[in-house]
Amino acid sequence: MASTPQPRTGIDLAETAELAAQLRVDSVRSSTSAGSGHPTTSMSAADLLAVLIGRHLRYDWDDPHNDANDHLIFSKGHASPLLYSVCKAVGVVSDKELMTGYRRFGERLEGHPYARRAEAFGARVLTIESAARDLLNAI
Repeated sequence: MASTPQPRTGIDLAETAELAAQLRVDSVRSSTSAGSGHPTTSMSAADLLAVLIGRHLRYDWDDPHNDANDHLIFSKGHASPLLYSVCKAVGVVSDKELMTGYRRFGERLEGHPYARRAEAFGARVLTIESAARDLLNAI
Protein backbone atom coordinates (compact mmCIF):
# COMPACT_ATOMS: atom_id res chain seq x y z
CA MET A 1 0.00 0.00 0.00
CA ALA A 2 1.35 3.41 -0.96
CA SER A 3 2.15 5.87 1.78
CA THR A 4 0.19 9.08 2.09
CA PRO A 5 2.22 12.02 0.82
CA GLN A 6 2.51 14.98 3.13
CA PRO A 7 2.30 18.66 2.16
CA ARG A 8 5.57 20.56 2.14
CA THR A 9 4.72 22.70 5.16
CA GLY A 10 8.33 23.68 5.78
CA ILE A 11 8.24 26.48 3.20
CA ASP A 12 7.55 29.83 4.84
CA LEU A 13 5.70 32.76 3.30
CA ALA A 14 8.90 34.52 2.18
CA GLU A 15 9.99 31.36 0.36
CA THR A 16 6.51 31.08 -1.13
CA ALA A 17 6.83 34.61 -2.54
CA GLU A 18 10.25 33.70 -4.00
CA LEU A 19 8.78 30.55 -5.55
CA ALA A 20 5.92 32.56 -7.11
CA ALA A 21 8.44 35.02 -8.56
CA GLN A 22 10.49 32.16 -10.02
CA LEU A 23 7.36 30.60 -11.53
CA ARG A 24 6.65 33.92 -13.25
CA VAL A 25 10.21 34.24 -14.53
CA ASP A 26 10.24 30.67 -15.86
CA SER A 27 6.85 31.17 -17.53
CA VAL A 28 8.15 34.20 -19.41
CA ARG A 29 11.50 32.56 -20.22
CA SER A 30 9.92 29.41 -21.67
CA SER A 31 7.41 31.33 -23.80
CA THR A 32 10.08 33.71 -25.05
CA SER A 33 12.38 30.83 -25.90
CA ALA A 34 9.60 29.12 -27.86
CA GLY A 35 8.66 32.32 -29.63
CA SER A 36 5.01 31.74 -28.78
CA GLY A 37 2.68 31.05 -25.90
CA HIS A 38 0.79 33.06 -23.33
CA PRO A 39 3.17 33.97 -20.50
CA THR A 40 1.02 36.73 -19.05
CA THR A 41 -1.85 34.32 -18.44
CA SER A 42 0.45 32.52 -16.01
CA MET A 43 1.23 35.61 -13.93
CA SER A 44 -2.01 35.85 -11.98
CA ALA A 45 -1.98 32.21 -10.84
CA ALA A 46 1.67 32.00 -9.83
CA ASP A 47 1.02 32.98 -6.19
CA LEU A 48 -1.81 30.49 -5.86
CA LEU A 49 0.21 27.60 -7.24
CA ALA A 50 3.27 28.56 -5.16
CA VAL A 51 1.16 28.35 -2.00
CA LEU A 52 -0.46 25.09 -3.10
CA ILE A 53 2.73 23.26 -4.03
CA GLY A 54 4.80 24.80 -1.25
CA ARG A 55 2.41 24.43 1.67
CA HIS A 56 -0.72 22.39 0.97
CA LEU A 57 -0.66 19.97 -1.97
CA ARG A 58 -0.09 16.41 -0.78
CA TYR A 59 1.69 14.95 -3.78
CA ASP A 60 4.56 12.52 -4.19
CA TRP A 61 6.26 13.77 -7.38
CA ASP A 62 8.40 10.60 -7.45
CA ASP A 63 5.23 8.48 -7.47
CA PRO A 64 2.62 10.31 -9.58
CA HIS A 65 0.32 7.28 -9.62
CA ASN A 66 0.07 7.10 -5.84
CA ASP A 67 -3.65 6.89 -5.06
CA ALA A 68 -3.09 9.04 -1.97
CA ASN A 69 -1.90 12.01 -4.06
CA ASP A 70 -4.11 15.07 -4.17
CA HIS A 71 -5.54 15.94 -7.57
CA LEU A 72 -4.94 19.38 -8.98
CA ILE A 73 -7.56 20.60 -11.43
CA PHE A 74 -5.75 23.28 -13.37
CA SER A 75 -8.40 24.97 -15.47
CA LYS A 76 -6.75 28.25 -16.44
CA GLY A 77 -6.74 28.52 -20.19
CA HIS A 78 -3.41 29.12 -21.90
CA ALA A 79 -1.38 28.91 -18.68
CA SER A 80 0.72 25.94 -19.74
CA PRO A 81 3.96 27.90 -19.10
CA LEU A 82 2.97 28.00 -15.44
CA LEU A 83 2.16 24.27 -15.32
CA TYR A 84 5.60 23.43 -16.69
CA SER A 85 7.29 26.00 -14.44
CA VAL A 86 5.72 24.19 -11.47
CA CYS A 87 7.06 20.91 -12.84
CA LYS A 88 10.52 22.49 -13.02
CA ALA A 89 10.19 23.81 -9.44
CA VAL A 90 9.47 20.32 -8.09
CA GLY A 91 12.17 18.67 -10.18
CA VAL A 92 10.27 16.65 -12.80
CA VAL A 93 11.28 18.95 -15.69
CA SER A 94 14.80 20.34 -16.11
CA ASP A 95 15.57 23.95 -16.93
CA LYS A 96 17.07 22.79 -20.23
CA GLU A 97 13.87 20.95 -21.19
CA LEU A 98 11.75 23.94 -20.18
CA MET A 99 13.84 26.25 -22.37
CA THR A 100 14.30 23.96 -25.37
CA GLY A 101 11.24 21.71 -25.27
CA TYR A 102 8.27 23.98 -24.62
CA ARG A 103 5.91 24.28 -27.63
CA ARG A 104 8.34 22.44 -29.92
CA PHE A 105 7.14 19.76 -32.31
CA GLY A 106 7.76 16.27 -30.99
CA GLU A 107 8.58 17.40 -27.46
CA ARG A 108 6.51 16.52 -24.40
CA LEU A 109 5.92 20.11 -23.15
CA GLU A 110 2.95 20.91 -25.33
CA GLY A 111 1.37 24.32 -25.65
CA HIS A 112 -2.03 22.81 -24.89
CA PRO A 113 -1.40 19.89 -22.52
CA TYR A 114 -3.93 17.31 -21.53
CA ALA A 115 -3.95 14.84 -18.67
CA ARG A 116 -2.62 11.78 -20.51
CA ARG A 117 0.43 13.68 -21.79
CA ALA A 118 1.03 15.50 -18.51
CA GLU A 119 1.26 12.17 -16.69
CA ALA A 120 4.10 11.17 -18.99
CA PHE A 121 6.45 13.41 -17.02
CA GLY A 122 5.01 12.87 -13.56
CA ALA A 123 2.31 15.52 -13.36
CA ARG A 124 -0.93 13.84 -12.40
CA VAL A 125 -3.03 16.93 -12.83
CA LEU A 126 -6.17 17.67 -14.74
CA THR A 127 -4.98 20.21 -17.20
CA ILE A 128 -6.20 23.23 -19.09
CA GLU A 129 -7.03 21.62 -22.41
CA SER A 130 -10.51 20.14 -22.39
CA ALA A 131 -10.97 21.00 -18.72
CA ALA A 132 -14.65 20.00 -18.75
CA ARG A 133 -13.76 16.51 -20.00
CA ASP A 134 -10.99 16.23 -17.41
CA LEU A 135 -13.35 17.29 -14.64
CA LEU A 136 -15.89 14.66 -15.67
CA ASN A 137 -13.18 12.00 -15.71
CA ALA A 138 -12.13 13.05 -12.19
CA ILE A 139 -15.58 12.42 -10.76
